[in-house]
Amino acid sequence: MKKVILVTGASSGLGLATAKALVAQGHTVYGTTRDIKRISDVPFVPLQMDVTDDASVNAAIATIIKAEGKIDVLVNNAGNGITGPLYAMPVDAAKKQFEVNFFGVVRVSSAVLPGMIEKKTGLVINIGSLAGLFGLPYQGLYSASKFAIEGYSESLRMELQNTGVKVSVVNPGDFKTDFTGNREKLPFTIKNDKLKGEFDAAVAAMEKDESIGASPDKLAAQIVKIVSKSKPAHSYLVGAIGQTIVPTLKAILPGPIFVKLMNDHYGIK
Repeated sequence: MKKVILVTGASSGLGLATAKALVAQGHTVYGTTRDIKRISDVPFVPLQMDVTDDASVNAAIATIIKAEGKIDVLVNNAGNGITGPLYAMPVDAAKKQFEVNFFGVVRVSSAVLPGMIEKKTGLVINIGSLAGLFGLPYQGLYSASKFAIEGYSESLRMELQNTGVKVSVVNPGDFKTDFTGNREKLPFTIKNDKLKGEFDAAVAAMEKDESIGASPDKLAAQIVKIVSKSKPAHSYLVGAIGQTIVPTLKAILPGPIFVKLMNDHYGIK
């Protein structure tokens, strides 16, 4: 059945691939970006939206409702990454990370959900991350923002149980996208050669993992399947088996052993 779908952060990467894949299935798709000039020659309807700004979000949602009368599916995809040492993290950097990755989700969802509740149907797909299921060294703010999405989505699902509105979280592993190049790398301000070496090693490891990650089309195909389901699952892990197995390892291994495995991978000895 043809649906009206809103995908945030659709100018590149996972969002762009998802919006295109959904259009290919016959859906009416609106893809948003903070800078409308970044979207051109796309099969979906480009729409300007800054997820950190109430007025921008409300205006974009109003545009869709005026044109379509409803939004059937919301894909909260917009996000960014900040890397740096948590032990010397400026609070402003933490606020910046959460403003997009978490408060952006809250802001857009709160603008869309009342309409879904009124119509007694709808689906919200929040793009989390495997990093929202286990912490990553030197990506702590990113992990924290994605952990927040997990808690938000779980509680939201409880609240919406009797409304006809469903909530799913998709937790991707590493994919080859512009996310790597767009990541903000904070300066290392501590005078400690060992810690600086570990920081550099961890950043190099994360960038290597991303450089050999799967195509965004793999995630897009999963979202297409979720949209087609009458009873979507609460959560989906998408990525290489070597990454999607990590939440299971975290659950079954003693804490110190799990931490050692993670630190070894990221060059923290």
